[in-house]
Amino acid sequence: MVKALLKKIIPKKLFSLYYYSLAMGSARYYRQPSRKMVIIGVTGTKGKTSTANFIWAGLSKKYKVGMITSANIRIGDHEELNAYHMTMPGRATIQRLMRKMVQEGCQYCVIETTSEGINQFRHKGIHYDTLVFTNLTPEHLPSHGGSFENYKQAKGTIFKELSERPKKSIDGKDIGTTFIVNADSEHKDYFLSFPAENKSTYSIVNPSDFQVKGSIHTPLGPQFTLGDASYHLSILGTFNIYNALPAIIIAQKEGLSPADIQAGLEKLTLIPGRMEQIQEGQKFTVIVDYAHEKESMGALLATAKSIRQGSAKIIVLLGAEGGGRDKAKRPAMGAIVGKEADYVVVSDVDPYEDDPKEIIEDIAVVAEKMGKVREENLFTISNRTEGIVKALSLAKEGDIVLITGKGAEQSMYTNTGKILWDDRQVVRGLLKDPAILLK
Repeated sequence: MVKALLKKIIPKKLFSLYYYSLAMGSARYYRQPSRKMVIIGVTGTKGKTSTANFIWAGLSKKYKVGMITSANIRIGDHEELNAYHMTMPGRATIQRLMRKMVQEGCQYCVIETTSEGINQFRHKGIHYDTLVFTNLTPEHLPSHGGSFENYKQAKGTIFKELSERPKKSIDGKDIGTTFIVNADSEHKDYFLSFPAENKSTYSIVNPSDFQVKGSIHTPLGPQFTLGDASYHLSILGTFNIYNALPAIIIAQKEGLSPADIQAGLEKLTLIPGRMEQIQEGQKFTVIVDYAHEKESMGALLATAKSIRQGSAKIIVLLGAEGGGRDKAKRPAMGAIVGKEADYVVVSDVDPYEDDPKEIIEDIAVVAEKMGKVREENLFTISNRTEGIVKALSLAKEGDIVLITGKGAEQSMYTNTGKILWDDRQVVRGLLKDPAILLK
């Protein structure tokens, strides 16, 4: 509330100057840690967190790797959840984390890099070497003046800056600049237009430098062929093939064999709040996932359909953020769950100062138009705990329950302030209730 008021009365240029000075000052204070590691930035709309985790896994067979994402932070094999409720932590925090990585002997650092973080100069003072572009769809547009072009250009800023950066060397070895771009994105040419010493493209559909030649989905995760090697992922979702491809490219370039890369990827069995299965003895499947917009929800529902058996039902709990965030995505979310899910529960995510009921109705009325009937297969329950109870209580043996929108976030923002929250812990606690487990 106070932050929003300050943003209205303080000129934007002063905020920008403050952000820039804090970022550069923090980098100097922590003795420029990003100059002592190879820094890999991951940007795009969807899949950034999972891509970063796969890169960490692919390299960690041979190297010590640090990582900062919206879900988790890793320093070597030590992992902690991101408790900052933002993808890119504050400028000083990022530099402090990188300094700790250097002290712990990390040779690489993977950073999930957002357009909003770029606009707020959180990336300043970070000396990137490799950039990965995943995909681009309309999201976070209110933060970019409502313009998709502004959103795209914000992503492009770090590509432009990397193409202009001075030579970087670590222990006498020159570190070249590298772009890795998804060739199945219609925006690939824009991100490839910036100069770099090395460029690689990857794809499943379109021709590229690294194109998947065949894939199948199994109950244990997707399998696919790339070049002469076959890979298997331990995390569900065919879309995770896209997320793993940059990891394979980077690991190959850093000298790892396909066998070593596979060993690294295979050991990644969990990304917090990303296709995370919760099992407490119940006879139905529960998955907690961050899906919070149309495309990621569509991919999640497609995965659920691919693993369900017989007449099993798909039950989705979803919501949308308040605080002026992407109101346009609410009806799109309502449409896709209304069409593709068997049962829909609409509940709070992070309403902030907005009216939770208004957010919920923006989703629910469209789900109704897609054929859902209130109190029959469509339920609106503002209290998220009660919403999760409803979703779980609807499940019968073999059904699939998707708890979406927050993933592994450690807090929720309501109109009364911040509260501690973790969907996964709430779900685990409820599943231990015998009344639900008997379903």
